[in-house]
Amino acid sequence: MTFVEPTRSLPLRWGTYRLRYASGLALIVSGAIAIQGGSAYVGFPLAMGILAHVVGWWVMPAAGWRRIWVVLPSLLSVIILLIGPAVVGILAVPVACWLLVRHRPAITLLFAAPVLVIGLLLRGVYAEYGGMLEALAVMGVLIAGCVWAARLVAASRLFHRQPGGTPA
Repeated sequence: MTFVEPTRSLPLRWGTYRLRYASGLALIVSGAIAIQGGSAYVGFPLAMGILAHVVGWWVMPAAGWRRIWVVLPSLLSVIILLIGPAVVGILAVPVACWLLVRHRPAITLLFAAPVLVIGLLLRGVYAEYGGMLEALAVMGVLIAGCVWAARLVAASRLFHRQPGGTPA
């Protein structure tokens, strides 16, 4: 039996699953990046980044309440990231939000923990704001690995359901 994304079976009011998934992911990530380009003196990237980040979560194919509840924690954590590389561990929050929106089993929320731990370790390595790009690159690779690992855990036989609703 192959793994089928739980969100793929949701009825959508508009668009296709692939379109909403790809555009949602692109808006979430590009919005977070644009926010990092903003400051008190350059507000346009900040405003556009906030808009893109919020809309990205809203268009993701998922249960409506999940898409609504993740916006504020994710957005606040990305804004807090403006402080610099000392707080990159806060990216554990958007990772947890992603796992919630993707309908992953609760146990997979543990995959947000390595993001927090490595973020705290990077705090000592990249103390100055000049190291932000390197810190974000490390975190980007780590986040991608963690969400894919969560997907593999969700796809494992332990979480597969048979037509009767019981685990395989």
